[in-house]
Amino acid sequence: MWHDIRMLNASTNALLGVFVLSLLGAGTWWVTQRPMFTLRAIEIEAVGGKAVQHVNAATVRATAVPRIKGNFFTANLDTVRTAFEAVPWVRKAAVRREWPNKLIVTVEEHEPLGTWGDDGKLLSVKGDVFTANLAEAEEDGELPEFSGPDGSEKEVVARYREFAEWFKPAKLMPEGVQLSSRYAWTVKLSNGMTVDLGREQNKATLKDRVDRLLTVYPQLAARLQDRIESVDMRYPNGLALKAQGLAFGLDKKTKR
Repeated sequence: MWHDIRMLNASTNALLGVFVLSLLGAGTWWVTQRPMFTLRAIEIEAVGGKAVQHVNAATVRATAVPRIKGNFFTANLDTVRTAFEAVPWVRKAAVRREWPNKLIVTVEEHEPLGTWGDDGKLLSVKGDVFTANLAEAEEDGELPEFSGPDGSEKEVVARYREFAEWFKPAKLMPEGVQLSSRYAWTVKLSNGMTVDLGREQNKATLKDRVDRLLTVYPQLAARLQDRIESVDMRYPNGLALKAQGLAFGLDKKTKR
C-alpha cells in the first residue's frame, strides 16, 4: 500500500478529515458549554396573545423547572414541553429557543366548564378532565356539576350545550348534567328543578321530552312556583312531578 501514492493520499486525506471533524466537534462542544449559554430565563406566554390566567411562577418553579436539564443548546425541547404539560391548568405547551439563553413556552390553559364526578376533578370546555385548584376555578362563581362513565366527557359537554339551548325559552339554565352507567340523562336546572330525561332511544328522544316539559312548564310554575323539586319525563305521553308537599303523575305508563 505504501508504494501506492494514490492510496496513500486518500488515507492521508481521510485521516486529516477525521482530525478536522474532531477539532470542530471539540470546538463546538467547548462553545456550547460557555456560561453565556446557561439558561437564564423561561418566558411563559398564552396561545393567541391572551394573558395567562392560572399558570404562575411558583407552580412552574415547583413542577416544571426541576425537570429541565441542559443549556440553550442541549436542553431537550420535548422534555421541557412534557414538564410544562404536567403543570396544573396547562392543556398543551410548545417550546422554542431565544438566543442566547432563553426558552419561550407557549401554553394553552384549560378553560373550566364545571366539576367532574365526586373526586374534585374539573371538566374543561373541550371535554378534558384535569386536576387543579377548585377555588381558582370558581373565582367567578360556582361551577356546574357533571358526571358520567369514563370516556363520556366530551359527550356530556356537547349535551350540556344542547340543554342550554333547549331550556332557554323557559329562561332556565342547566347547572348540572349526569349521565348514568345505564346512559340515562338527568339535568339539574337553575330553578333547582331536576329533570329525568332517560335514555336516548333516537336522535329526537331527549329534545321531544324537553319540548313536552316546556309546553306545560308555565302552568306548573305558575301553580307551584319554586316548590318543584323534580320532574320525570320518561313516560311516553306524560310526566311525574315531585314538589314540596306534593307528588303526582300524568299518564304513568311504563318508563322509557
